[in-house]
Amino acid sequence: MGFNIAVAGKGGTGKTTVAGLILRHLVERQAGRVLAIDADANMNLNEVLGLEVHQTIGQIREGLSNVPAGMTKDAYINYKTQECLIEADGFDLIVMGRPEGPGCYCYANTLCKKYMDEIADNYAFVVLDNEAGMEHLSRRTTHNMDLMFAVTDSSVRGVQAAGRIRDLVDELKLNIGKIAVIVNRVDGGLPEATARELDRLGLELAGVVPNDPNVYEYDLEGKPTFQLPADSAAVRAVGEIVEKYLPKGAG
Repeated sequence: MGFNIAVAGKGGTGKTTVAGLILRHLVERQAGRVLAIDADANMNLNEVLGLEVHQTIGQIREGLSNVPAGMTKDAYINYKTQECLIEADGFDLIVMGRPEGPGCYCYANTLCKKYMDEIADNYAFVVLDNEAGMEHLSRRTTHNMDLMFAVTDSSVRGVQAAGRIRDLVDELKLNIGKIAVIVNRVDGGLPEATARELDRLGLELAGVVPNDPNVYEYDLEGKPTFQLPADSAAVRAVGEIVEKYLPKGAG
């Protein structure tokens, strides 16, 4: 079985950037192929990775009225889902996206979860980048994970949001092995108020990612942060965090 990592958090914390750097570290370890899943209807992991998306799982629904003769609906869905897979150097990416036109994201979410359950064991690692907030937990997209990183800024409110994510995981009895908090975009050391709130809520601190000017520059210019210089502070910090949680003997 592979090792599955989910990334969650409230909006504006740099969650997807962190997910991309987690993916980068796993690819660079050369410990087996990695599957990246963008489970956010407002897809942008591909932009962090520098990849172009031509088809998403959310678009499959529109073609169900034109299933070829002799092919079952399930076979057609499996075929179209495979077409959504983007093969890159050391990893694959699949994007949930959203349906065209009106309607909720339930169908796309269901297909994304089904696909993940079916092929996850073909990869050494899976990195699941969720939508901001907690809806993905209620939909059980984030399920059967070895590890979840809850990404927050250094504010007390941000830490409290991470606590609510942990509490909902417990309430829904989701199969997630461990939850740990990454505090992102920190200037200087971790503020005392942040550390106290983490302790008060009983949250495990995975680590701190410093406010990296390279990340700001790449975001400003629309450059993929997946391609940050190896000596960038954010790249080093995320790599050190990931290494602490990987199973022994991985790579």
